[in-house]
Amino acid sequence: MSKLFDVLDQLKVKLDAQRPLPPEIVRNLHESLVLQWTYHSNAIEGNTLTLKETKVALEGITIGGKTLREHFEVINHREAILMVEELVSQNQPLSEWQIKALHQLVLKNIDPDNAGQYRKINVLISGATHTPPDAMQVAELMQNFISWYQSEAQTLHPIERAARVHGEFVKIHPFVDGNGRTARLLMNLELMKAGFPALLIQVEQRLAYYETLDHAHCTDNYQAFIDLLAHSSLQSFKPYWWALGIQQEMDMYLEELGYGA
Repeated sequence: MSKLFDVLDQLKVKLDAQRPLPPEIVRNLHESLVLQWTYHSNAIEGNTLTLKETKVALEGITIGGKTLREHFEVINHREAILMVEELVSQNQPLSEWQIKALHQLVLKNIDPDNAGQYRKINVLISGATHTPPDAMQVAELMQNFISWYQSEAQTLHPIERAARVHGEFVKIHPFVDGNGRTARLLMNLELMKAGFPALLIQVEQRLAYYETLDHAHCTDNYQAFIDLLAHSSLQSFKPYWWALGIQQEMDMYLEELGYGA
């Protein structure tokens, strides 16, 4: 795992050497990221809009035969990404306020009573072995989560820290709904603050994603989950190489390191 972290660190150095990126490249990459991130994160949770339909919904057009909730999930997710980017620019340490504010955007116009509010009821995660803690414990566990983030988490490699932030948050499952989307926003908030590109967990990876996450929750062994995210992080650099016209060069570089496509 440390070898892969080293490779990712080297890729970050190479990307940093290209900064500042031309404005038109930044704009193009941002539009693509918002679309892809929104589509995949919502699709993982059961949203039935296709990638093209998600693009149209982001442009403010209503898709016939799709629910109002599915449209709100798209619009809300874009707003949440914009908030993540604002938090990255402020470089503030993670806080409960940030988590609640992001969640409030995720469930805006969908479930106003629970948006940004810790759950008052016990919940089960469908298909998972792990059972989230009692609702009475949530407030204390979230305080402990932030304390852990401020101390031990800061000693971890950014990829591992992002994975643990995602995993520990979902393990607590502090909200009635919207935990998965919020967790992926928090994961990328950590990566982006550390200067890494946001990574996408694609809907096609859903089974491996759920299995490795549940395994981490049941055994406290995060290696498989971290590995999944680390390989996704490798892919997250590719749009930058393509936009900069150095895709072939970087593919050869990764091939030499044993991480070819």
